[in-house]
Parts: sequence; C-alpha cells; structure tokens
Amino acid sequence: RFTRGFTLIEILITVVIVAVIAAVAVPNYTDYVTRSKFAEAYAHLADQRVKLEQYYMDNRRYSSDVAGATCGLGTTITIATAKYFTYSCATGNANTIGAQSYTLTATGAAGEGLAGIAFTVNQANARGTTVTSGSAMANKGYVTPSPNNCWVKKKPSQC
Repeated sequence: RFTRGFTLIEILITVVIVAVIAAVAVPNYTDYVTRSKFAEAYAHLADQRVKLEQYYMDNRRYSSDVAGATCGLGTTITIATAKYFTYSCATGNANTIGAQSYTLTATGAAGEGLAGIAFTVNQANARGTTVTSGSAMANKGYVTPSPNNCWVKKKPSQC
C-alpha cells in the first residue's frame, strides 16, 4: 500500500535547496541592479563632454566668462532624464580668454542607494571613480580604483 504526499524530509530538503539558491542569487541580482544604474552616469558624462568640446570650439574656452569661474554648461547641470546621479561641472587653468580645463562629475543619488560614489571625466577624457569610505557604496564592496584612471564597472574596483 502506498500513501500520497511528501515526507517531512523531502520538504526540508526542498526548503534547504531553495534557501541556498536564494542566498546566492539575491546578492548577485542586487549588485547587478546597482551596476546597471552606472550606465546612466557613463552616458550622460560622455554626452556632456561632447557638449563642452562643442562649446570650446565656439568660444575657445570651457568657461562662460573670461574669469573662468563658471563652466560653459553651468556649475550644476540639469538633465531631465537623470534619475540615479546629479551632475556638476568645474573649470580650471584660466588664462586671458577663460578656463582651459574642466571636470565633469556624476555623483550618486543617496535615495537610489548610490551614496558615496562619483564618476568624473575631464577635457583629456581622463576618467575617474571615487568611492567615499563608510558610504553606502563602500558598504556594498566598491572601492576607489588604484590608479584611479577608469570608471568602475564591477566591485571592488574592476574597470
């Protein structure tokens, strides 16, 4: 005679297997979602860099004034489609016609779980990533790469 149903051992084994799979899959998925948000910063920094180079071609400076104090795109850059990062621009190396260098920065939004990470690019297309120690991104395992000459794509500091 056979009875129908599952034994307690069979159910426990199934629960253990599901728990092990979840323990591996959930952290990997969470990290994948975090890394997918970086694409916004990469795209908008590249776009703003092109706009600044066009501005330079028209004005022979990256600043909106001869003093070189304000970036040609503005100090704070508003991008309508930006959700995960805020964008800013700083100029430098001012001469008699204006600033001859710039640094564009994308700073992670705290409300999106990206607090403590910032991506930069300058007039020489030198890219950098900064991770603030003790921040949400540092707690997720990301660190500032050494040497700092790339945009981090995977943790801890893979470019």
